[in-house]
Amino acid sequence: MFRIGRTLVQCNKNLQNQNFLRLISTSSVQCKTVQNTGKKAPAAGEENYSFVMNLYRGQLEGKQVFPFPKPLTAEQEETVRMLVDPVSKFFEEVNDPAKNDALERVEENTLKGLWELGAFALQVPQELGGLGLCNTQYTRLVEIVGAHDLGVGITLGAHQSIGFKGILLYGTDAQKKKYFPRVSGGEFAAFCLTEPSSGSDAGSIRSRAVLSPDGKHYILNGSKIWISNGGLAEIMTVFAQTPVDDPKNPEKTRDKVTSFIVERSFGGVTNGPPEKKMGIKASNTAEVYYDNVKIPIENVLGGVGNGFKVAMNILNNGRFGMAGALTGTMRTCIAKATEFATQRVQFGEKLSKFQGIQEKLARMAALQYVTESMAYMISGNMDSGSQHYHLEAAISKVFAAEAAWNVCDEAIQIMGGMGFMKETGLERILRDLRIFRIFEGTNDILRLFVALTGIQYAGAHLRELQNAFKNPTANLGLIFEEASKRVGRKVGLASPPSMEHHVHRSLSPSARQISKCIDDFGQSVEVVLIKYGKSIVNEQYILNRLANATIDIYASMVILSRATNALNNNLPSAQHEKLMVESWIVGASQRITENLKEISTGRNLDNYTKMSKIAANICQSNGVVQQNPLNF
Repeated sequence: MFRIGRTLVQCNKNLQNQNFLRLISTSSVQCKTVQNTGKKAPAAGEENYSFVMNLYRGQLEGKQVFPFPKPLTAEQEETVRMLVDPVSKFFEEVNDPAKNDALERVEENTLKGLWELGAFALQVPQELGGLGLCNTQYTRLVEIVGAHDLGVGITLGAHQSIGFKGILLYGTDAQKKKYFPRVSGGEFAAFCLTEPSSGSDAGSIRSRAVLSPDGKHYILNGSKIWISNGGLAEIMTVFAQTPVDDPKNPEKTRDKVTSFIVERSFGGVTNGPPEKKMGIKASNTAEVYYDNVKIPIENVLGGVGNGFKVAMNILNNGRFGMAGALTGTMRTCIAKATEFATQRVQFGEKLSKFQGIQEKLARMAALQYVTESMAYMISGNMDSGSQHYHLEAAISKVFAAEAAWNVCDEAIQIMGGMGFMKETGLERILRDLRIFRIFEGTNDILRLFVALTGIQYAGAHLRELQNAFKNPTANLGLIFEEASKRVGRKVGLASPPSMEHHVHRSLSPSARQISKCIDDFGQSVEVVLIKYGKSIVNEQYILNRLANATIDIYASMVILSRATNALNNNLPSAQHEKLMVESWIVGASQRITENLKEISTGRNLDNYTKMSKIAANICQSNGVVQQNPLNF
């Protein structure tokens, strides 16, 4: 027993000494919700109710997955119902996505109509000019936008999901009263973080703001690239390095990122021409330049030196909206493919009668169902006051971006040559979808973010054990609990975490499969921690597979919860949802098992080494190493 303890303690020391990658420093950031829930952010050390965080300890934390959330009051539900029809009608009758794409801008009458509908101020408080919607209401409306025009969706999202979101989260009363009527009444907003030298590494930005001699302004110089709404925005959330006092040496300063509210009218703000892009052509993307821009000190957002925290929380807070929008996109793709499959006759049968097509449609529907469930699970938790959603939101973005791409690609495949033609609209959707795996945190970085943040949380549990062993007499309960858990696993007596009391009885077999996966996952994380210690941050082959298993487990949990709700309430689609859950979990449990096997099997680990050498050879040769078979 004590040998187990010493091994865990040593592992924890290794983790404790590691300066985790800058890209996951958000793990220590407390996320805040858009709505004023009246709840304070949890204090340091307070219990974390994130399902994903606890998954890395092999624990099933069900508070934020069961039951499936339904946070809307009768009044809120009535409000969003009143908005759905006019917004849908607007996109069907006024907006022309093909024309927007051809013009490479949103038509003026469309923009005017969207401002009049209040679509640019969905979550701005009503008293300051907006619609005052909660996150779940917001999800329902962006789903409609995503079903019709992702280019317009990016214009809307860049404005409110990230553009002025910082003011919503961190703004003072004075800042909100000053800027919310403007961003609700016709002035575009933008989020200005990315620079030529800082893509995923947001902490390496070079734009710089220095306090003026009179102490009344910051003087900003620098540039930002690939800024959505960059050529339109009058109001920008801009991030720049600023000198701050070094607490360790009062006579010196060090640079830290600060967030500012910058107006184009301050002077010195210019932009380049709209970028030429593969997709989302209707959205304006431009480089923005800042030349001695005078920013009043009252326009500091979130405090001097806190800009990195502000930026990450804005992104964390807005990611669920991407899943909401892409849920609508997938509905459109599935509808087009289904219409074609049920009408097209080949070899004397409708396409929908062939098993190959049936499999495609079933998988497409499952991907849409999971994405939709994630979007409403996370937005519902946020509306209920959750502070523990940043990993789940990251997963929803990764899953949604890849699911939507696959669904659209398969829709094109089902429609064959017709799907490849412009008139069906699918080729535009496919081009638009490609960016979603890149912006607001690349899927590659977010996978590392999920895995490393979870591992860091698991390492904190090992610190608890370390402290327990300092005074074993007073902590025998914890020590024996951990020891018996490990011994039980070794001899096959330990039981996986149970969720029988959470799910509908007809879903119990599927729930047991995922329970076993959760138990296996926790053991795998522990083995990885012990084996690699602090060097785990460099083992991206392993981290990616842990992240993939995490995504599959979380996806399975949210649909178990949603289908349970459907079955308990006898919804018309309940039996259909049950079928999708059962089918999904068969595949998901197989993928989880395979991913966990890959990180522990010597043959697979040796293959990762081979792939590293192959990549090194390619880089050394600046491309493919071998000549063509003719050798010239």
